[in-house]
Amino acid sequence: QVQLVESGGGLVQAGGSLRLSCAASGRTLSTATMGWFRQTPGKERDLVAAMNWSGRLAYYKDSVKGRFSMSRDNAKNMAYLQMNSLTPEDTAVYFCAYSDNYSEKTAEYAYWGQGTQVTVSS
Repeated sequence: QVQLVESGGGLVQAGGSLRLSCAASGRTLSTATMGWFRQTPGKERDLVAAMNWSGRLAYYKDSVKGRFSMSRDNAKNMAYLQMNSLTPEDTAVYFCAYSDNYSEKTAEYAYWGQGTQVTVSS
């Protein structure tokens, strides 16, 4: 049983930055991976970044490479997504998610946060 609480979304202008935070609690594993997904109306959730707890394995969607980066604070069981150079195409609801093991597949993430809206204006 894992609980996730995310925050940090909001409205920004194109070219701006946001940092999303995700706090994990409950029975987490040392092999755990945290992922960040985003979803727009009528679309399935799309993985944009993932990193295991050690930080030695990571994934970034091609369209966010060089702009987004993940980090974590192991002592606080928190993960972050720093988003820079935002564009209107980044507008979506962003979710953090948890998997027991490193994965780049949506189906393997068993626990999800509530979502936080990111809106990027032109």
